[in-house]
Amino acid sequence: MKNNNLKAWLYLLPAVLFLGFFLVYPLIDVLIYSFEEGYNYASQTYFGVGSYNFSYVLHDPYFLQALKNTFILVIITVPVSTALSMLISVALSSIQKLRNLFQTVYFLPYVTNTLAVGLVFMILFKQTPYSDGLVNTVLSWFGISAIDFISGPYWAKMLVLCIYTVWVVMPFKILILTGSLASVDEIYYNAAKVDGTSKWRIFRKITLPMISPTVFYLIITGFIGAFKAYSDAVALFGTDLNAAEMNTIVGYIYDMLYGTSGGYPSYASAAAIILFVIVLTITCINLLVSKKHVHY
Repeated sequence: MKNNNLKAWLYLLPAVLFLGFFLVYPLIDVLIYSFEEGYNYASQTYFGVGSYNFSYVLHDPYFLQALKNTFILVIITVPVSTALSMLISVALSSIQKLRNLFQTVYFLPYVTNTLAVGLVFMILFKQTPYSDGLVNTVLSWFGISAIDFISGPYWAKMLVLCIYTVWVVMPFKILILTGSLASVDEIYYNAAKVDGTSKWRIFRKITLPMISPTVFYLIITGFIGAFKAYSDAVALFGTDLNAAEMNTIVGYIYDMLYGTSGGYPSYASAAAIILFVIVLTITCINLLVSKKHVHY
């Protein structure tokens, strides 16, 4: 038995070393940085240890704006993308002949470069001296005046960011949900049809409970992915997200490290720890909720 345990640990050793070096060590390092006050990157010195970095970040208007943007993005995009993906996946599951073709078509945006998709969205929504953009052209057909979605009001820019984020994350969710729906045993559906059960009741009482672990997985990963959003905003509004009022928490962390206001690893580390705590808290809440609503 001891020899078997030793062999098992030897097999696990590469993975343990990899996770320790690239996951555990950086997390500990960031935690240490977050408490070092007045850290100087050039001289590798600091003048004190305390919670000032957290106080500074939590009172920084740029961070509060980034926090607001991130929460709006999470609250809107995660449920909307999951619901739309579920709707499309159920529709795809009812199509037998062309299902693989439609799956491929829906999955294409996921393998497309994020910045390239962002450029297309910017062209669709952006006003230029020569054109109001395709979206504004369509809106004009309904008597709605042109809106500057890229450089205009805050709500318009947030709307574009949410639409773009939903578009980007949906293909992966559709692929996973379609596979999960295909794994549901047909016996349950046949029994329900014999009893004359409606399609809506079949979906609520059979389909949704059977694929609830997959839905829960997508919700958890959706929350984590939305909290890490940064490249989406850059693709639409450029690198100066603070000026556009469209920065995210990850964008704030990057700016503190490498941006125009960069060179403050302690502030960046404090913001990263705050993000870690937020994501951990929401994940724990989801885990508690899943005990009642997820059926394994």
